[in-house]
Amino acid sequence: MAYRSQAVPLTAFQHALLSELAADKADNRYLAGGAALHFAPNSVRYSDDLDFFHDSEARVAAAFAADRVRLSGAGYALEVEVSQPGFIRAVVSRGNDATRVDWAHDTAWRFMPLVRDPEGGLLLHPVDLAINKLLALAGRDEPRDFVDILFVHRTVLPLAGLCWAAVGKDPGFSPLSLLELLKRRGRYRPEDFARLHLVKPVDLPAEKQVWLGALEDAEAFVRRQAPDEAGCLYYSTRAGAFVVPLPDSSLASQGIVLHLGAPGGVVPRIADETVPRPTPA
Repeated sequence: MAYRSQAVPLTAFQHALLSELAADKADNRYLAGGAALHFAPNSVRYSDDLDFFHDSEARVAAAFAADRVRLSGAGYALEVEVSQPGFIRAVVSRGNDATRVDWAHDTAWRFMPLVRDPEGGLLLHPVDLAINKLLALAGRDEPRDFVDILFVHRTVLPLAGLCWAAVGKDPGFSPLSLLELLKRRGRYRPEDFARLHLVKPVDLPAEKQVWLGALEDAEAFVRRQAPDEAGCLYYSTRAGAFVVPLPDSSLASQGIVLHLGAPGGVVPRIADETVPRPTPA
């Protein structure tokens, strides 16, 4: 298993590549996936690729064409592996370094607006990254998703809040049906994490206990909440962050308002006054 001495999300090569692409301030691409999720000083693993998303298939094609010219001019080589409407995958290399880069179309529906980082350009907001990761784990059994979901459970929003909100992005689920899929995850062995680039080894027994506790708390939460609120986030005006409401206490008494997603995302509002956007985790 590969371990790193410092908790940073990108290799030096990925950082240089991202800086090159982020230099175009007019582009509407945004970084998502594992690289964006771990764009934080307390990240737990390195991503093996860079995932850029666009709000239409046409923008995917246009962005890739422009990036190909930009990167070639900067001394990078591109080898296209997959090219289809709305999705292009290429290996980008320079010298002995290489990484996979995806240009893809995704829905513009999200809970929060994109955030801009001076080094990474536009990034999907941490809460939307966390919800995407939860839906990914529900649909596939990957050790990296298990590592990532425990990371966001600890740093962005507990599993209960993510599970409740995720059905707003994918209405094909109910919170309980989503939980049933999640309960099937977490059955891993230490060697399953061998191919991941981690900051430190996974303490599997300890992580399993955290996972089981998170699932238990999530089930208790979704069973007690009002069903007509499913698919929302809960924003604390006192904490300036998304939270999981306490039981046996009204939302108003906790200073909590409902927050729904929309195309492009929206900043939480109270009485028509904009609330400061939560700082990315």
